Formats: sequence, C-alpha cells, structure tokens
Amino acid sequence: MEKDKEKILLIDDEEDLLELVKSTLELENFNVITAQDGEDGFKKAVDEKPNLILLDIKMPGLNGFQVLERLKTNEVTSNIPVIMFTTSIQMRDRDKALDMGAVDYVVKSFEGFALAERIREILKNIGKG
Repeated sequence: MEKDKEKILLIDDEEDLLELVKSTLELENFNVITAQDGEDGFKKAVDEKPNLILLDIKMPGLNGFQVLERLKTNEVTSNIPVIMFTTSIQMRDRDKALDMGAVDYVVKSFEGFALAERIREILKNIGKG
C-alpha cells in the first residue's frame, strides 16, 4: 500500500457490489479493504484502523446498526468516520444512523465518482477537526 492513499473499509454482504465499489474507489486512488459481514468488518476495523468505513445496514448476522454501535463504543474505532451505505431510503434509518454517530448516509443508487468525492470531503473536514 502506498503511504499517501487513504484506507477505506467497505462492509457489505453483496459481493458484486463490493467489487464494483472497490474498483471504483481504487481508480480514485483509495486503498480499499472489504468485509462481507458485520463480524468480519468489525474485526478488520480494529485490526486495520481504516481512515473511513462504508457500512451497509441490511446484512445477515450483525446488521449495520449493530456494527456501528460496536465501532462507536470501541476505543480503537470510535473516531473512525462511518458512512452508512445502504438501499434503505427510510428517513428513520437515516436519522438513527446519524444519531448513532455516522457522518453520512448514502443510498446505494449512487454515482461511484460522486461517492469518492463525498469520502474526500469528509476526510478533509475530519482532518481539520
């Protein structure tokens, strides 16, 4: 991994989507790590300490809200920005995610390069903290 690349952890159970988003973000010069379930995703967040996490809500086993709660209550991962990345357009899901500490909520019908720009903007703003 090149030192200047931001590390993104993508947690989603849809394999095709994982590969599509990973490829898109890698073209945008991000280093992307993937996990296909919440348990593995949480472990990778602790081990890899990514700069940002893209987290699906609807997954078997631990869902995105459960993973987000673990991330935000763990000393190692509590300051990592999390974007909820989901098919849910429910306002209550969006509000819940933001109340729990997510920095953004992106519905999966996305334009890949626009997603990369949102990630850059969040990382830039976090850096100014």
